[in-house]
Amino acid sequence: MHNSTSQTYTGIFNDSFPPILDGVTLTVMNYVRWLPQSGMKPCVVTPWNPRRVECGCEVMRYFSLPIPSRRPYRYGYPKADPFIWKRLDNTHFNLVHSHCPFSSGRLAVYVKKKQNVPLIGTFHSKYRSDLEHSFRRTPWFVPIIMRRIIGFFNACDEVWIPQAAVQETVREYGYKGPLTVVDNGIDFADIDSESLKETKSEARKRAGISPSALSLLFVGQHIWEKGIGIIVEALAKISGKVDFTMDFIGTGYAIDDLKSLVARLGLSGQVRIHGCVEERGRLKDFYAAADVFLFPSLYDNAPLVVREAAAMGTPSVIPEGSTASEVITDGVNGFLTQHSAEAYARTIESLAKNREEIIRTGIAAKQTIVRNWRDVVEEVADRYRVILKRRT
Repeated sequence: MHNSTSQTYTGIFNDSFPPILDGVTLTVMNYVRWLPQSGMKPCVVTPWNPRRVECGCEVMRYFSLPIPSRRPYRYGYPKADPFIWKRLDNTHFNLVHSHCPFSSGRLAVYVKKKQNVPLIGTFHSKYRSDLEHSFRRTPWFVPIIMRRIIGFFNACDEVWIPQAAVQETVREYGYKGPLTVVDNGIDFADIDSESLKETKSEARKRAGISPSALSLLFVGQHIWEKGIGIIVEALAKISGKVDFTMDFIGTGYAIDDLKSLVARLGLSGQVRIHGCVEERGRLKDFYAAADVFLFPSLYDNAPLVVREAAAMGTPSVIPEGSTASEVITDGVNGFLTQHSAEAYARTIESLAKNREEIIRTGIAAKQTIVRNWRDVVEEVADRYRVILKRRT
């Protein structure tokens, strides 16, 4: 990357970036895509990855190593990279926004202090859950890192959360400062509602799903914290009672064990595990082909996948009381149930007998919880301008 002192960048910092794909990465990618429409020039700062993906913007990468327990994620080590500090010093930022409190967050704090620019931090994930898995053999390390995380958010000029219910988690972690709710968007939110029925029908044909089968879907990290075990156990309970197909999209540390569990429960004929689907058009087809999106996660704050499914008229089944359930009204724009295989099995069996209810709630989900990224990032740019104006 060529750094020019004549350029002023808006820094977008995150520990994951393509080819790593998750909800936070998609958020960053859409900030990068739409901020130039508001006259801003984004520069992404992220750990190095051996596989490069063109993204159409300036990218600074710094030394990283793979995280064995969380493949394909990598952990950045900026202290081991003498060049990143010089590159940051030689790049003029007007504002920095970090979507992660770890290595990229520390670099964002460095830029804030060095260049005296405002820093925004977005609280995307339930970090303690990730840490408890990664450090399950050394649990004493978790509170140490949690203190560093809160230290990062305390260093921010503003802390953003993707929906109001996330406030509970942030307060539980110990952050006491003000919070601003800033929505996430969907990059295929503009699918026309009138043509949705035909879009879903055509996607279903391409996927080879019979008209009679109940098409079920999960998209996300294949980790036990997401409740993927509950899905498979629920499917085992309805097998033989409900004609269904189940598609799993994504990757994660539990993918091999998930395949073994599917085989052991005799579900291989009805369950397909696809791995990571990077091409957004193909992923959109999976969402469209599905009748119901299964998301039994207590781990997520404001999962983009629930909104992506809704954009294609596919309602979600979510655990009642979860942070993700804040945007769902049971039986209106989705379905809430208990966080157990038994409850999920009962809900799926009930929905299989009432396809009209699925269609109705899918349409309502599209109308109530879906916003396009263009509008969201336009609001983000307006917020940036207000923050910058306060500093002058």
